[in-house]
Amino acid sequence: MKLFLLLISFLGSTLCFSQQDFSEAQAKQIIKTFFEGFHSGDTLQMKRVVVSNAVLQTAATDKNGVHSVTDGAISSLLAAIAKRPSNQRWEERILDYTIHIDGNLAQVWTPYEFWVNDTFSHCGANSFTLVKTNDGWKIQHIIDSRRRSGCNQE
Repeated sequence: MKLFLLLISFLGSTLCFSQQDFSEAQAKQIIKTFFEGFHSGDTLQMKRVVVSNAVLQTAATDKNGVHSVTDGAISSLLAAIAKRPSNQRWEERILDYTIHIDGNLAQVWTPYEFWVNDTFSHCGANSFTLVKTNDGWKIQHIIDSRRRSGCNQE
C-alpha cells in the first residue's frame, strides 16, 4: 500500500512539474504581438492575444492636478484602431520590459513614448496582466499612465 501511495504521489508531482513553463520571452512576445497589431491597424492580431472581456484603464492627472482612473473596454480600443484614418500613424515606442511570472499569472511593465505621425504626444507606462487560459496566455488587464511632463523628449 505504501508503495502504491508513493507511486501515485510521484506521478502526480511529475505531471505538475512537467507542464511547460511560461517564459519572460513568451510574455514579451505577447506584448509585441499586441503592439504590432496596434501599429498596423490589425485588430484581429490584437484580439488573438487578449481575452474578449479585457479591462482597460488609464491613470492620469489633469492640468488642475486632479487624479483620476478612467475605465474602458477592449472593444472600444479595437474600434478606435479600426476607424483610425489611414493617414494617421500611432506609434507606441516601448522603452523597456519588466516581467514577473507566478504560475498562471504574469505582470509586464513597459515604460513608453507615444508618437502620432512622428510627433511626440506623451509618455507613461503600461502595466499588462497576463493570465493562462484554456486558449493559452492572454492579456486580461491593461492600465496605463499618461503624462506630458517628465518625459525624455523635453
